[in-house]
Amino acid sequence: MQDTRRVAVVAGAGFYVGPPLARILAERGHDLVLGDPDPALVDELTAGGTKVEVVTGVRDLVKRESSQRLVDAAMNRFGRIDSATGFSGLIVTGRFMNADVSDLESVMQGCMVAPFHFMQTMLAPMIEQGDGQILVITSASGARVTPEAPLYSSARAGATHMVRNVAGEVARHRVQVNAVGTNYMDFPEFRRATGADDPAIRAKIESRVPLGRLGTMDEFAYFCAPFVDGTSRFTTGQFVSYSGGWS
Repeated sequence: MQDTRRVAVVAGAGFYVGPPLARILAERGHDLVLGDPDPALVDELTAGGTKVEVVTGVRDLVKRESSQRLVDAAMNRFGRIDSATGFSGLIVTGRFMNADVSDLESVMQGCMVAPFHFMQTMLAPMIEQGDGQILVITSASGARVTPEAPLYSSARAGATHMVRNVAGEVARHRVQVNAVGTNYMDFPEFRRATGADDPAIRAKIESRVPLGRLGTMDEFAYFCAPFVDGTSRFTTGQFVSYSGGWS
């Protein structure tokens, strides 16, 4: 009897929105291919009956082999990929006139090259099977002028436009490609980079967000899920900002 469960790839299952998204997809009947997950997460998911294929050493999506290893693992174990979620990006801050071309090269690698490799590799089996969903998580900074990070926001805007172009190219194969961009999220890297673990600094940061707080990983995971869980099949080539009204 053929297994009818969907198969989802979560490239960065060990950080950011990866763990809660993996849990939601498991709850919604998916088997999973997880990049660099915490072993405790794997135990939790398999205990609930989810088949999990673990791929380690693939967090850096700038390396094409990272995405290819995820694809190979999915095809070898399950024979298909129904959805794939990837997120990447190297934040480079500072004024434009103080930047060096090496800063531009670095940010382009993290924000443009990584999703390029991720989409190309994930799309190959989806095009062949005539079905699939890809979600690229970028940054809300790509939707507005960001004086403190002009190179980063420009590269993120480029990634968003690349997603739109790719979506238009593969729509005839019934493959969806969308992007979601975040800012002001409550996770360790953001708090560490901004000093938001200090209550006074956090209050100042939250004052910049129209909704007056930082976003949580759990609520963001629920927002992402319809793009990759097979329930919404008539949206492609879209970018949505997830930043509490900041953009």
